[in-house]
Amino acid sequence: MKPYELIATCPMGIEAVVARELKLLGYDDARTENGRVRFSGDLIDICRCNYWLRTADRIVIKMAEFKATTFDELFEGVKAVSWADFIPADGEFPVSGRSQKSQLSSVPASQGIVKKAIVEKLKQTYNTEWFPEDGALYAVDVSLMDDVALITMDTTGPSLHKRGYRKNATEAPLKETLAAALILLSRWGPHRPLYDPFCGSGTLLIEAAMIGWNIAPGLRRTFPSEGWSIISDELWEAARDEAFDAVKDDIPLDLVGSDIDPSAIEIARACAKSAGLGEEIEFKVMPVSRIQPKGKFGCIITNPPYGERLSETKEVEAMIRDLGKASIYLPDWSVFAITPTRHFEQFFGRKADKRRKLYNGRIECQFLQYLGPLPPRAKAETTESQA
Repeated sequence: MKPYELIATCPMGIEAVVARELKLLGYDDARTENGRVRFSGDLIDICRCNYWLRTADRIVIKMAEFKATTFDELFEGVKAVSWADFIPADGEFPVSGRSQKSQLSSVPASQGIVKKAIVEKLKQTYNTEWFPEDGALYAVDVSLMDDVALITMDTTGPSLHKRGYRKNATEAPLKETLAAALILLSRWGPHRPLYDPFCGSGTLLIEAAMIGWNIAPGLRRTFPSEGWSIISDELWEAARDEAFDAVKDDIPLDLVGSDIDPSAIEIARACAKSAGLGEEIEFKVMPVSRIQPKGKFGCIITNPPYGERLSETKEVEAMIRDLGKASIYLPDWSVFAITPTRHFEQFFGRKADKRRKLYNGRIECQFLQYLGPLPPRAKAETTESQA
């Protein structure tokens, strides 16, 4: 069977992280574009990547890609696809869309043309004028960019950040996919202590524990493509078995989180328990001014409050200053913080060694990195990100 061209979509700024994940999973042809990474794979690779990718939003199949400056070109390009190879007679196939810098600027009109073309092609196969669409979900997307139409089919459903362990969340939660990206971009590894002084729902620490124990993040959820007739139950079972066999839950972890909000700590504990990691992460109520992380060569990885309201600005500045003061007494620790606060380095007390632009939702942030020494046993083989 000819491999499919698959696409892992992701937020801007972490494409290289997703590509590195794919290459570690064995997909050597991974290539980055803005907001996505393309690679080749068979049906079982759809299962594997949905289970394993920590930083991608979803896995989609490229169905077609062609120039489209008119609705006729869009219609004919979509109709040329062998849709019945995927969509059965009862399949549900909604169409979403977006358009940028293209002559076909009306998204609703483009969606309608794509839907009509798929229906016309399916009519030729199933010899019917009506499709009930009450079966499995085959969500189609049309993306128009610079007059090129990219037609894809979604295998994932709700974004991969929905791991299934976070039933409740604090007011401004960090998405699980971004949290995992911050861990992978840092110098942290399971042999080092990790502390989050603004832990909120505990997402950073839970994602770190899953990385440390090599737990596939998608194992606790389902995907619409599990209902597809072209992907057998045996393929999903094989991918699940591979993921369960890869877990390394005998590795000791030193993960601690604190927050000044007692309700946040309650939520964090509940989330960790839901993820099966309640015994592996310590949570405590504590202001950042009182933190005293234990151990040597550890990492602080955190998402400090943003202070979006003017009344909160001074409070946030004080918290950042307290974090900077705490770091003075941790000379062999590294500090990593994602923040939109423009003067973070001034409040912290020193300039970052490295910085990287990332987006937390639609908020432009900097991922600031204050690099301490690596542990002696890791000097020969650094775990510092090269992404």
